[in-house]
Amino acid sequence: MLEQRIIELECKLAYQDDLVNALNQVVAKQQQQIDCLEKTCTLLNERLVSVMNAASLDLTIDKPVYEIPPHY
Repeated sequence: MLEQRIIELECKLAYQDDLVNALNQVVAKQQQQIDCLEKTCTLLNERLVSVMNAASLDLTIDKPVYEIPPHY
């Protein structure tokens, strides 16, 4: 009886060990994806700032703020 119980506990422990390893792999992959997304967001933010700065420079160079459309 005791031996059977020890075998069952060893089986449960082996199952839990496999589950922990599988979950660890999932978490590691998700962290890599998060890191990649953070880099992408940083690059997009920098690009947006540079485009906005370029657009504000373009407005100051011989362009009226309110331009009459050509159909008038």
